[in-house]
Amino acid sequence: MKLLFAGDTDPGCVRSSNQDSFYIDPDARFFIVADGMGGHAGGEEASRLATATISAYLDRQWDKGLSAEELLTEAIIKANYAILSDQASHPERQDMGTTVVLLMTYQDQTWFSHIGDSRLYRLRNNRLEQLSDDHTWIARAIATGILTPEEARRHPWRHMLLQCLGREDIQLIETCRIDVEPGDQFLICSDGLTEELTDDLIQQIWSQTECSATPKNMIEAAKSRGGKDNITVVVVQNKG
Repeated sequence: MKLLFAGDTDPGCVRSSNQDSFYIDPDARFFIVADGMGGHAGGEEASRLATATISAYLDRQWDKGLSAEELLTEAIIKANYAILSDQASHPERQDMGTTVVLLMTYQDQTWFSHIGDSRLYRLRNNRLEQLSDDHTWIARAIATGILTPEEARRHPWRHMLLQCLGREDIQLIETCRIDVEPGDQFLICSDGLTEELTDDLIQQIWSQTECSATPKNMIEAAKSRGGKDNITVVVVQNKG
């Protein structure tokens, strides 16, 4: 596959620091977005540790013959351990954690794994599809019919995570293979984007913008609607 890709991050309009982090492999093998939490220093360090640990592990193990599931699972476990170790050494950061989304093309297949509420979308033939499931109380409430999607957007518990990196009780790490067709595009983003933009608006901006300009355009659109959180966007396009 020939891939085009671009990424950008912004602190938004309210926060003075940026606790998001992203990494794009120079060889376009993998793409990572992490959204940290736990205060200024803690959130920044948690997301930085996640992207740095995952990218370093994948780079080291890429040609060792592991399966895609093994690579993804072990990379995220290593990141979680790195954050827990940092917490133990720096008690002032004991509450830090981070979400993570990892998209990877490996042995001619595309895979992803994620923890938390940062998202992965696919745009195919101008149809938007969310591929990741939010690990949040609100997503579970929608799935069980307690809340409608419209009610969820205003609910005070909409940011309550059920799991994230930086916790001893991290649950089973899911890995998913994705089918990819020529022209498919993928969006990895922190919730600073989806908090401000509906899926319909994301689709509208995305379908009307070249890959290289999409992250900046989406970020500016989110900021124009408040930009209350840090915003990170990575876009990957399969040119066939």
